[in-house]
Amino acid sequence: MDTSQYMSMFLEESMDNLQSLNESLLQLEQEPNDIDKLNEIFRIAHTIKGMAATMGFNKMAELTHKMEDVLSEFREGKLDVTQNVVTTLFKCLDTLENMVNSINDGADDNLSIDDILGELELISKIEDEETPNQETSDEEFNLELNQYDLSIIKQADSRGFKPYNIKILISKNTLLKSARAFLIFQCLEENGEIIKSVPCTEDIESENFENEINIVYLTTKDASEVQKMILNISEVEEVNVKTLEVKAPVQKIGVEPKIEIVSEKEIVKDGPKKTHQSVRVDLERLDKFMNMVSELVINRTRLEQISSNYKLSELNETLEQVARTTSDLQDLVMKIRMLPLDVVFNRFPRMVRDLSVELNKEMELIIQGQDTELDRTVIDEIGEPLIHIIRNAVDHGIESPDERIRQGKDPIGKIKLIAYQEGTKAVIKVEDDGKGLPLNIIKSKAQQMGINTEGMSDNDIRNLIFIQGFSTNTVVTDISGRGVGMDVVKTKISALGGTVDVISEEGKGSSFIIRLPLTLQIIQALLVKVGSETMAISLGYIDRVIDYKEDLIKSTNNKEVIIYNGSVISLVRLNKILKLEESDSIKKYIVIVKVGERTVGLLVDSLFGQKEIVIKPLGKTPMALS
Repeated sequence: MDTSQYMSMFLEESMDNLQSLNESLLQLEQEPNDIDKLNEIFRIAHTIKGMAATMGFNKMAELTHKMEDVLSEFREGKLDVTQNVVTTLFKCLDTLENMVNSINDGADDNLSIDDILGELELISKIEDEETPNQETSDEEFNLELNQYDLSIIKQADSRGFKPYNIKILISKNTLLKSARAFLIFQCLEENGEIIKSVPCTEDIESENFENEINIVYLTTKDASEVQKMILNISEVEEVNVKTLEVKAPVQKIGVEPKIEIVSEKEIVKDGPKKTHQSVRVDLERLDKFMNMVSELVINRTRLEQISSNYKLSELNETLEQVARTTSDLQDLVMKIRMLPLDVVFNRFPRMVRDLSVELNKEMELIIQGQDTELDRTVIDEIGEPLIHIIRNAVDHGIESPDERIRQGKDPIGKIKLIAYQEGTKAVIKVEDDGKGLPLNIIKSKAQQMGINTEGMSDNDIRNLIFIQGFSTNTVVTDISGRGVGMDVVKTKISALGGTVDVISEEGKGSSFIIRLPLTLQIIQALLVKVGSETMAISLGYIDRVIDYKEDLIKSTNNKEVIIYNGSVISLVRLNKILKLEESDSIKKYIVIVKVGERTVGLLVDSLFGQKEIVIKPLGKTPMALS
């Protein structure tokens, strides 16, 4: 069977499923009695195993199968959800992710899994030596029900659901037994819930069974209705439905399964459920689509200029319609390119959990605003800076539980990851309630590096941590302290057209504030004239525009400033900075812009109004020969 055409789908769905497993395992560790979450984990693991086996990646399938064995022991109450066991399962997920990455790079899944298999088998072996749970059997249909099954049946019975044992015989002439069994299961699940079946799902999929299927089933329907329902399926010869009576199960100490049975309204379906319709698009095609829209915007602007220059009034109405259509198309393609920050944020709970175990610190990660959307290009690049910031917060910021208790703090440190949209910018904050940045140590380090801190505000001094090679940590660890993390953060975010600032108070904590453009392709800008040059300033940075007046200008520390709304704002004469001739225009303007936490006033000669600006890379330019 040629599976190459399905490889892309396999890789994408495998990574999605592994990320879902990561999130679900984290939740299960916090709520070990959540049976619904455990069932979800089991289903995802089974899906990964089936996909890997279909594609011929046997080691992936083998490892996932061993994971299922441990998950089965969770579900049957034989194994408690502990930190050590969950850590081992996380190792499995990391190994599976490495396998998927290896396959994506053109290799195969031939990674060593002997060590991790040994850990999984050791877990099962230890639990097998303990006293097994009591089980109840139904002699007639030869089904064994464990405590988990009995708990569900007991609670379902109290809510009006009837438990049945069903014995089904399929015709011996049936060619596709697994397909027939699938139709039976589908019919039953539309009107209730299947608790157990013999043969199991794996045997049915591989047609490793004769013609008999035994099922434990919960439904609100009567036995005669259930029997009639199954007999309506072709090639079903015989159906026996028997009401199941069970005694209260003996619960294992410390295990309290949380079971939820959906109501009758949720079970009985009036018609087929409409699924969410979507399609995967190759990123290269999406980029080409964006480039074509950008070219359309450029040519539209050019046509508007021609119409204005030659006063072609008859073109105005058509150009207005083209402008509206182009704007709608632009908005649409921008939305298509947008992705929620959740695709970046979802990796951090696992990271914080692992670091918490490694450093023996108690920490809680609080995530807010993960549905905030950013351009795909920004999403692809923002992950690494956030990893550096969070790792530094964990290592440098959050104190040990004993130290926090001595300071009167909650022993559990809190790290907040917050995102929201602010105008044309997306703001991401990483806040911690740790020790804060040590101002005196940063000053001392700056002096050692030859940086003069006189006249700098406390906040400006703290932002020196973004200088290359700047680190206040005297011990190099695997987590932080190499003097490269904050520099990487500043460089990456600046390359994305964003800013990063830090606000900190010793003993209270730190807050890193990242501001990023929502998109890097087409921006709204204000066109201004400086000397003989026309320039564009992104509206995302502009706070307001005011008229220039000589009496607004003051001087302090040999620098020009303006006093506006009670604030002192530095004035920048663009013609001097850019070495352009000063215009003789009588009326000038000051454009007040805010970049991060800094506000300045830009002196310009005139304003041309708002325009859409297409941003395109210049590409590789040849070096000038000397």
